[in-house]
Amino acid sequence: MRAVGRSAAFFDLDKTVIAKSSALAFGRPFYRDGLISRRDVVKSAYAQLMFRLGGTDEQAMARTRDYLAALCKGWQVDQVRQIVAETLHELINPYVYAEAAALIEEHQAAGRDVVLVSASGEEIVRPIGELLGVADVIATRMAVVDGRYSGEVEFYAAGPAKVEAVRKLAAERGYDLAESYAYSDSITDRPLLECVGHPTAVNPDRGLRKLATEQGWPILEFRHPVPLGRRLRERPAVPVAAAAIGVGVGVAIGIAWYGRHRRARAGTT
Repeated sequence: MRAVGRSAAFFDLDKTVIAKSSALAFGRPFYRDGLISRRDVVKSAYAQLMFRLGGTDEQAMARTRDYLAALCKGWQVDQVRQIVAETLHELINPYVYAEAAALIEEHQAAGRDVVLVSASGEEIVRPIGELLGVADVIATRMAVVDGRYSGEVEFYAAGPAKVEAVRKLAAERGYDLAESYAYSDSITDRPLLECVGHPTAVNPDRGLRKLATEQGWPILEFRHPVPLGRRLRERPAVPVAAAAIGVGVGVAIGIAWYGRHRRARAGTT
């Protein structure tokens, strides 16, 4: 009989744990502090709408990675961290799904480590994890030289790279991935979901919904973003069972989507 080791629960962040793009949410304060232009803010707002309607694909994610390097070059890391710290409760806290927070607590109560796995920058993901009581994150890391982003992406936490990082962490911690859990909304996270024994689709896009139905994976719909203060006052929040029915990256994502949409429109005119 195979020995069973420790298990963990891996959560994608955007549209799985929170009801918006974590990185796109900081577009306005980045503009206020002079990191991006007004034009970038407009593109980010458009991208936020597209994100809600359909998500993204791996090609767009690759374009995002490449643009991200150029966009963030020269930014002061401490400035970005300060912006996130000052605006986190306003921009992120109200959008955490009550169902996701309850599910995270259930895994923790069962003795599992919970890990946030996101393509957004670590400077954004780690504070969100702290807000949720989650200490471990796998996120995009930008190279830093003399306190500023150098223009290189050290690690881009998207697609298969997520799985590599998950497997590395599992080896270090002794997690049994066959006994572990993963949650995501996007078909681009298929490798992540397939590397664990208990995959679940949350608010899935069309591709992931089709895959989950074919594979017989559980599908959850999270619909109740509730600020942390209300969750603490009104526990239990929204029962998870009731929901079951069967980049530093953000600004760059916005520009990638915006450009793709403009090119598509140009091609039809």
